[in-house]
Amino acid sequence: QGERKGTNKYYPPDFDPAKHGSLNKYHHSHPLRERARKLSQGILVIRFEMPFNIWCDGCQNHIGMGVRYNAEKKKVGNYYTTPVYRFRMKCHLCVNYIELQTDPGNCDYVIVSGARRKEERWDPGDSAQVLPNTQEQRERLAVDPMFRLEHGVTDRGVLERATPTLTRLQEAQDAWKDDFGLNSRLRRRFREEKKTLREEEEEAAALRAKAGLSIPLLREEEEDRRLAALLSLRAPDSYEEKQRLKRSEISQRSWFAPRAAGGA
Repeated sequence: QGERKGTNKYYPPDFDPAKHGSLNKYHHSHPLRERARKLSQGILVIRFEMPFNIWCDGCQNHIGMGVRYNAEKKKVGNYYTTPVYRFRMKCHLCVNYIELQTDPGNCDYVIVSGARRKEERWDPGDSAQVLPNTQEQRERLAVDPMFRLEHGVTDRGVLERATPTLTRLQEAQDAWKDDFGLNSRLRRRFREEKKTLREEEEEAAALRAKAGLSIPLLREEEEDRRLAALLSLRAPDSYEEKQRLKRSEISQRSWFAPRAAGGA
């Protein structure tokens, strides 16, 4: 858009470069157009990108990092010689206004009003990082060579202690580099399992057809095999076998009735 306006400028007949200097002064307009409508108040409208995840206090909705707004930028102070800027923008989901401010001392942004930050930060000590946690340590690292040397020695000690863990992680990562081989083994195993399942289904279907069953059969387990081995099945005796046993019992029976106790 700026290039189009730059290459298609119209100079009126009464335009005098010595008097007006530029077309903006001739039209009594600012080069930034609508973005500079509050420049007299020290406010410039810029395109601002949300630096972290927040929760809007107006609608309680989540606003993700990277969402862009037309924000009013204003200088509110200095941190030593670094200017501190404040950004004011309207939530795109409600009428609430959100204000953020730069924090040069911590290289971060802070929320002034209208929202609260979604806490996703962690302590560097949890990941065994040796970092300067105070402003004094950062200043000593910048100006004190001996302190910087001692800090480097500490870092190397932490690295040496973490080397075995890093080596194991590297070996585990190298084991997954051959994607084609892993995929081939996985597909081969899947085909074998699928073939076994198909054979079991065919066997179960044949058994159901033979027994005239309409219920699904469960897969045979090791406990079922062990219980079946403990059972002994015996076919019932035939009619002839029952008659033979009965005649044998009669032939072995005594011909005389047992003598009653106390008889003569």
